[in-house]
Amino acid sequence: MTTASLYETWREDRWLDWSNVDRTLVVLGVSLALFGWLMITSASMDFAEQNLGNPFALMQRHGVYLALACIAFAITVHVPMALWYRLGAPILLLGFVLLVLVLVPGIGREVNGSWRWINLGFIQFQPSELAKLAMILYVAGYLVRRQDEVRTSWRGFLKPLLVVAVITILLLAEPDFGAVIVIMATIMGMMFLGGVRAGQFFVTIAVAILSAGIMAITQTYRVARLMSFMNPWAEENVFGSGYQLTQSLIAFGRGELFGVGLGNSLQKLFYLPEAHTDFIVAIIAEELGLFGILVLLAALAWLVSQIIIVGWRADRAGQSFGAYICFGIAIVFALQIFINVGVSSGLLPTKGLTLPLVSYGGTSLLVSFTMLGLVARVSAETSANAAAQQGGAHEQA
Repeated sequence: MTTASLYETWREDRWLDWSNVDRTLVVLGVSLALFGWLMITSASMDFAEQNLGNPFALMQRHGVYLALACIAFAITVHVPMALWYRLGAPILLLGFVLLVLVLVPGIGREVNGSWRWINLGFIQFQPSELAKLAMILYVAGYLVRRQDEVRTSWRGFLKPLLVVAVITILLLAEPDFGAVIVIMATIMGMMFLGGVRAGQFFVTIAVAILSAGIMAITQTYRVARLMSFMNPWAEENVFGSGYQLTQSLIAFGRGELFGVGLGNSLQKLFYLPEAHTDFIVAIIAEELGLFGILVLLAALAWLVSQIIIVGWRADRAGQSFGAYICFGIAIVFALQIFINVGVSSGLLPTKGLTLPLVSYGGTSLLVSFTMLGLVARVSAETSANAAAQQGGAHEQA
């Protein structure tokens, strides 16, 4: 694969008829991002004034991220799927390199004991977010190239899992247990949709669950989180490992049906840590109540279902690569939504994962919009191909 051949692929297929792009997908994505921007502004003003001297600092910064994310969407949607197919391996290699670099002192940035960020000046880049996208692209291409091998032999099934294993080792070194869970579950879901045999799938799932359980109980801080999750109101947990959860639950309780009003949260006033990032749902629950949370969850569920619909249409049209990408992205979004909301509401042990399109975070927003750009491109190519086939059928008639 040469640079010239990649350029030729892009030059031949880059044109895009925006009327073929799934409008519902775009409207939902932009609406959720704007809503997130509003809630981030509300949740971060006091924190930003105390730490940055400007109550609108994080709002302005996230606005820049949102503008960059829109640019990333526009660029992504103009790259043909044939080119994404050829870029799968290089992007995966880039993901590997960044996951190694983030562990290098002086390059990686340590926050709260974790090495998850690379300081690029204008943004704190998180390689694990790129790793999710890289694995989706790689496995989607692999399932197209090796479909028969995946469906008939252990060898074809295990090859991509070896790549997942390497990614897992690098992520655990940061450590980022949440990203490990999301990537493993996403790839297993894609392999299942790719037609692997049931015996292979369920044996691997059992091994993965056992491995995750072992990893969860071999680290002291993870054990503490599990214990505090079981009883966050215990005296030793309220101001210890269960502090975030109890403060989040207080926010949910204060919100009741319709909330205390936009901007009127008390928990964001330095009671609830990470109020504008991992626990943004708690602030939404407090300010907008149960009604606001249900509307948000309905919009997120609609977005995920729309991505699945685009993938289903692509699969029916014979565009397997685009279909696998859509299904992988839908799984990533659904998992992160479930985990983030579950953690904030006390259904799951505390784990740092952003709510896609809504939480504060430049890398998460950029990668999420890039993923939406991929889905939009799949929808456009599927519609264009269907229109071309109908045109050809009319001419023959």
